[in-house]
Amino acid sequence: MSDAKKELHQPLGGNEMPRFGGPATFMRLPAKTVADPLDVGIIGVPLDIGASNRPGARFGPREIRDESRMLRPFNVSTGADPFNSLSIADIGDVPINTFNLQKSVEIIEAHYDQVVAAGITPVSIGGDHTIVLPILRALKKKYGPIGVVHVDAHADVNDHMFGERIAHGTPFRRAMEEGLLDGNRVVQIGLRGTGYSPDEYQWSRDQGFRVVQAEECWYKSLAPLMAEVREKVSGGPVYISFDIDGLDPAYAPGTGTAEVGGLTVHQGLEIVRGCKGLDVIGCDLVEVSPPFDTTKNTSVVGANLLYEMLCVLPGVKYS
Repeated sequence: MSDAKKELHQPLGGNEMPRFGGPATFMRLPAKTVADPLDVGIIGVPLDIGASNRPGARFGPREIRDESRMLRPFNVSTGADPFNSLSIADIGDVPINTFNLQKSVEIIEAHYDQVVAAGITPVSIGGDHTIVLPILRALKKKYGPIGVVHVDAHADVNDHMFGERIAHGTPFRRAMEEGLLDGNRVVQIGLRGTGYSPDEYQWSRDQGFRVVQAEECWYKSLAPLMAEVREKVSGGPVYISFDIDGLDPAYAPGTGTAEVGGLTVHQGLEIVRGCKGLDVIGCDLVEVSPPFDTTKNTSVVGANLLYEMLCVLPGVKYS
């Protein structure tokens, strides 16, 4: 579709409809479909049958959308004006097969094939981290090998889990093996916790990934790190994949595999804002499990991080 045919959509404001009313879409945006002329589509992927510990991320898309209702369209902190720059709408959920992980992965890939073919940049709400593999498969068909800014407590490069090659702890190994990633343009930030060997992150380093363990981030701003990250991943398409457990459970307890000693919310914001200027072709926020946070603060944080991702997409105007 030509830009002339694309309509700019605004979130429903709090003075038009009380915050607790209105459509149950992300930021109360219009509900559209892949067939509509859009630049950006918010997509829910309510899958958690790839999770290895606490379940519940299947409810992430619904609750993150709900807790996005307080967000306003203009980013006062950075000057970003995404909704007056790009045509953005909520295009619903992927109809996964909740009884079959392999079929679900195939369904997700086919769904994102349609999204990519329509020229829509996907901004995804998980769901567990398994979803990133079929998303990257779809994006690679258009863009070739992709650079990644991956925020997580875990590297997600296991060779298998209980003998299964696809689960939420394996997607970046599979993606590298399948040629979906440009290993020299991948950064993993926030890795930490106990492991099974002293070489827990060596496989990632051997692929060319820059591994930033959480301890490297303690007590400091991550703005200098993000300057390094931009230099590392620039020069090609970039995907942002943000596992909410990259943040410390003090800030985001509603997740399946919590690890202490993680990033702060401020550092999470610095990472996403530090991606401004990169050729971001898609992004996700995964592993929010609402049943494990009755305060809903984890979903509030997730919604805000997704909004910040919208603000760094190519084409967004800044005041």
